[in-house]
Amino acid sequence: MYIYKAAVVGAGAMGAEIAQTITFSGLPVVLKDVDQPRLDQGLETIRKIYQRRVDRGKMTQEEMDQKMALVIPTTTYEPFRDVDVVIEAVPEQLALKQKIFSDLDAAASESAILASNTSSLSISALGAATKRPHKTIGMHFFYPAHIMKLVEIIPGLETAEETVGDLTAFAESLRKLPVRVNECPGFLVNRILMPYLNEAAFCVQEGLATPQQIDEAIVGLGFPMGPFMLVDQLGFDVCREVVNILVDAYGDRMQPAALWEGLYAKGRYGAKSGAGFYLYGDRAGRPDPEFEAVVKALATATPKRPSAFSVNRVIFPMVNEAIRCLEERVCTAAEVDLAVIAGLGFPQSKGGILHYADELGLQIVLQELEQFRKQLGSRFWPAPLLKRKVAAGHVGKSAKKGFFDY
Repeated sequence: MYIYKAAVVGAGAMGAEIAQTITFSGLPVVLKDVDQPRLDQGLETIRKIYQRRVDRGKMTQEEMDQKMALVIPTTTYEPFRDVDVVIEAVPEQLALKQKIFSDLDAAASESAILASNTSSLSISALGAATKRPHKTIGMHFFYPAHIMKLVEIIPGLETAEETVGDLTAFAESLRKLPVRVNECPGFLVNRILMPYLNEAAFCVQEGLATPQQIDEAIVGLGFPMGPFMLVDQLGFDVCREVVNILVDAYGDRMQPAALWEGLYAKGRYGAKSGAGFYLYGDRAGRPDPEFEAVVKALATATPKRPSAFSVNRVIFPMVNEAIRCLEERVCTAAEVDLAVIAGLGFPQSKGGILHYADELGLQIVLQELEQFRKQLGSRFWPAPLLKRKVAAGHVGKSAKKGFFDY
C-alpha cells in the first residue's frame, strides 16, 4: 500500500518532529492535539526546524512555506477519514493510548494503518483496543526524530506481514533506517540502553566517579555524549516511565539506582527543568551543592563493595542485554549492531556492540561479568548464550567465530 497522506496524534516535541519528517518527504500530514495552544506549539516546533534549514542556506523561504502548508492542524478526528497511516505520539500511558486507538479505529478508514510511537508499551495491547489488530503496529522514532535515522518497526501478536512491509517501506520513504523488532517490553534499543544508564548512576551513587568523569570516559570511547548528558536531554520523566515498564517485565536486573528517584524528588528532570545531573541556563557550570548532597547521602547509605569505576562496568550490561535479545529472537545480531549505532550513537568505528564484544573476546566479557556479579549482584548475571558461545570456543574475532563469522 502506498502512503499518500499521514496523520500524527500528539503535537508535543516527538509528534511535531515526526510530522516535520513526513512533510519533508513531501507528504501532507494531519497534526492533532486536544487544544489550539498545543497545536500552535507543535507548529512552532516544525517552523523552527525548517527555519534553521533556511538560515543555513539548505532551503529557500518559498520551499519552507510549501512544506509548512503540508501540515493540517486539527483538534478533531474529522480530517482522519482519508489518511493512510496514523502515528500516535502521546505520553507513555497505556490506558490513554488504548483510548486513542479506539477513537482512531472509529475515525480512520478501514484500510488505514494505526501505528504507535511508544518506546516500550505492548503493541498487542493497543491492537486489542481496535477492530483491526492486523493493521496495528509500533513505529518507534528516536529523539530528535527529525535527525535520528533509526526507526523500530514492532509488529504485535496479530499484526499482518503486509502491514509490516507497508510501514517499513513508509519509513524508508522518510529517509529512515527501519529495523524490525519482535515485540517485547522496551523493544530493542531501550532494553539495551537502560542497563547502561542505570549502571552509570550506580557508579556515581557509590561515589566512584562524578557524572563529568563518566561522561568524559564514554565520549573518549567514541560516543557522541555520555550517559548523564543523554539522560538530561531525554528527560528524567520520560526515562522513568520506561524504567518502570522494564522493571515490571524483567525484574531485579532493571531495578533503578536510588539516585534516579533522589533527583526526581528534587524536581530535577533534566535540561528542560534547568537541572538534572547537570545545571542548565544561568546556573550552568556553577557549583551544585544540591546534587552533591543527594550523592553524599546515598553514598553513605550504600554498602561499600570492592569496586571501582571502569568503562566496562557500564558497557558490559549493554552487551549482556543485547545477547538476551538474541536469545529471545527479538532481532538478529546485525540488526542489534545497526540499531545501537543509529539509535544510541554507539561508535560506528567499533562496528556495533556485538562486533565490539567479538573484538574484545567473549571470554573476557564473560569473565568480567562474573566478577561484577560476585561484587555487585545478580543484575550482572551473564546471559546463557554468552556462556554457550565461550564454552564452544566461539569467543570472537580471534577464533574467527563469535556473534559473527570472520
